[in-house]
Amino acid sequence: MRVLHTSDWHVGRTFHGRDLLGDQEAVLGGLADLVVEEQVDVVVVAGDLYDRAVPSGEAVQTCVRVLARIREAGAQLVVTSGNHDSAARVGAFAEFAAAGGLHLRTQVAGLHVPVEFADEHGPVAVYGIPYLEPDPARRALQICSDVPGASAEIESRGHTAVLTEAMNRIRADLAGRPAGTRSVVLAHAFVTGGDSSESERTIAVGGVEQVPGSVFDGVDYVALGHLHGPQRIDEHLRYSGSPLAYSFSEAKQRKSVWLVDLDADGLAGVERRELPVPRRLATAQGELADLLNEPEHAELEDCYLSVTLTDEVRPLEPMRQLQQRFPHAVHLEWKPATGRATAPLRYAEIVRGRDDHALADQFVADCRGSDPSESERALIGEALRAVAAAEGTR
Repeated sequence: MRVLHTSDWHVGRTFHGRDLLGDQEAVLGGLADLVVEEQVDVVVVAGDLYDRAVPSGEAVQTCVRVLARIREAGAQLVVTSGNHDSAARVGAFAEFAAAGGLHLRTQVAGLHVPVEFADEHGPVAVYGIPYLEPDPARRALQICSDVPGASAEIESRGHTAVLTEAMNRIRADLAGRPAGTRSVVLAHAFVTGGDSSESERTIAVGGVEQVPGSVFDGVDYVALGHLHGPQRIDEHLRYSGSPLAYSFSEAKQRKSVWLVDLDADGLAGVERRELPVPRRLATAQGELADLLNEPEHAELEDCYLSVTLTDEVRPLEPMRQLQQRFPHAVHLEWKPATGRATAPLRYAEIVRGRDDHALADQFVADCRGSDPSESERALIGEALRAVAAAEGTR
């Protein structure tokens, strides 16, 4: 059996204000072609199908079209909810969806009940662990304490405790299945040894969000979600990462999916397949005039661009000027090359001996790196007079 492992689609996410639905549908829809080319039997999505608990109608329709294309390509799907998802919304109509080959695993109470598949070597059990928010999950698992492998009580708090309990129940269910049953587990968690990026929402509880990889011992393959960079924690324990870059910290990542092969003995091998890049991410640094005029920057004109300006004086409307050459510039910082004194001053020292005009002038100089011009000083004076007149009428 061949399984395609993906996660963290975040359908509906924007990138510094830019709509990504078109890019997301192009890349995710391409998974259907991969299903055909690589003869994939099952596609698993390990959480964060959507970017928010209440996705927009457009995001839902995009997701529906992508899932339909994958199903039409011949693969069944197993999807779990992540920390960005609403488990109740993602899992709506789960029983009806399963009849069409879309298996939604979002309920804590049913995490020990696998989706059952079979190949020429026998049964394959795919268990979906939805994202477990520690305290609510702890209560839910204690309520469901009559399932095989359940502990009488979860003694400690945190991610490790609830995931350990979840895996105990899965291993107990697996032990009761026919000998030779292969197993795949989907989980949305931060496993020790993984590298994070800036686009992931923290799942820290009490300062601790990581869980040891040993929690997942005893199964053939663990399809992890949450971290956005593709990575291998162990041979059987991997993150697929997100299909698109969602922060500039991911600019050097090669987005991909894992193709997981199971044979009669369990995990037979894992191969990586890189995904297309709709629009490359890049960074640039320098003075505004150089960035706008130097031909060496031509290769950045079609990239999502993060710019650091080093001009000694903050330019006027720099983003507007940058976007005339780099239409996809989306992020801007100003860091003068020589730097300026940043030692903090106490309020009393700042205002001592200065009137409102002097304070306003100093504010402009601190923000921009140059004193206000005469016309700007005139505008400041006009604004201060207007304030004074308004206060006098109260």
